[in-house]
Amino acid sequence: AVTREKNSRLTISTEGDVTLVELAERRILDEVSISEIGDSLNALVVQSPKPRLVLDFSKVAHMSSSALGMLITLHKRTREKGGELRLCCIQPAIYEVFVITRLNEIFSIHQTRPQAMDSLK
Repeated sequence: AVTREKNSRLTISTEGDVTLVELAERRILDEVSISEIGDSLNALVVQSPKPRLVLDFSKVAHMSSSALGMLITLHKRTREKGGELRLCCIQPAIYEVFVITRLNEIFSIHQTRPQAMDSLK
């Protein structure tokens, strides 16, 4: 069953034991959005015994470095619970930042959502 929960910043749905999170904002730049997104994502990790998350960045055009920090924290917390995190559909301009900061070596990044979902099966 697919359950959907939507707030202004995220659309959350589940497929089997995988939680799919679509980031809804084009610009993840200000501290307020970042902390709200971070809180929502951390809540997903906390409430799951073994979180398996896919974050879909297809709508995101701009992201600040604090947004990257929030993702690093999320990645760490997910790993601590024996879970897995996948990122997908990252636009080239943002992906470049992942490459420059070498975060593409830390995160598991997939071009399409189906690839990201399949990698968790």
